[in-house]
Amino acid sequence: MKVLLLKDPKDKDSGPDPYIKELSLYGLEATLIPVLSFEFISLESLFEKLSHPECYEGLVFTSPRALEAIKICLKESSKSEVWSKSLKQRWSTKPAYVVGKATASLVEEIGLTPQGERSGNAEKLAEFICSREKPNSSSLLFPCGALKREVLPTTLKEKGIALESLTVYQTTQHSHLQESLSSYFSQQGIPASIVFFSPSGVKFCLQHIQKLCGDFINHVKFAAIGPTTAEALRAAGLRVSCTAETPAAAALAAGLHAALGPRDC
Repeated sequence: MKVLLLKDPKDKDSGPDPYIKELSLYGLEATLIPVLSFEFISLESLFEKLSHPECYEGLVFTSPRALEAIKICLKESSKSEVWSKSLKQRWSTKPAYVVGKATASLVEEIGLTPQGERSGNAEKLAEFICSREKPNSSSLLFPCGALKREVLPTTLKEKGIALESLTVYQTTQHSHLQESLSSYFSQQGIPASIVFFSPSGVKFCLQHIQKLCGDFINHVKFAAIGPTTAEALRAAGLRVSCTAETPAAAALAAGLHAALGPRDC
């Protein structure tokens, strides 16, 4: 049984993609199609702020892309040296709040310890942060994307917790998206399930998918990696058959297995 995952493959250097691996345990044949492209911006400003940990209470990351922006900064030998010799240690005394395991693992790669990875979405992470931070303290630094949702900033503001946002990437449609989708459907046919990993993915993919599925679209089980993406699918008029309990491969695989039914797997 085929499953289409609308996400980037994991970096080849770090082993097999966990989503393909976990879904295969249930007899599901998964294919990945990249949906989004990212343009990184304001990297000098980002490193300038990272150079002054004394000005902040901690860090907040709601996307792996924000960590990728930091890793790009650290590719410069001079910046990498400063990070290794002093900045990493100084930031390690402060919390690095994250949503999900993917973001948490990238935080660990730059030498920091993530907190809140089980939150799963911005709403729960905001609650987690509010339970640990004191009002009217220094700001938390929040490197983010241009399309960030306002749930987390709004919740923290209401609780008197300062957040300094810095846009470090912009999201666009992947240049080969339409071609990749057309090729998949012509070669593999209509999958049993299609999984979305972001509201942006819904925005960029859905029209193409509806056209390719045609009258058979009602036979497809649509799934989402989390409640925000599920909400975007419902807003587009689709029935969501599965929302992963946590934004992780194992949780998605278990949810899809249940949604598709053991007879089909």
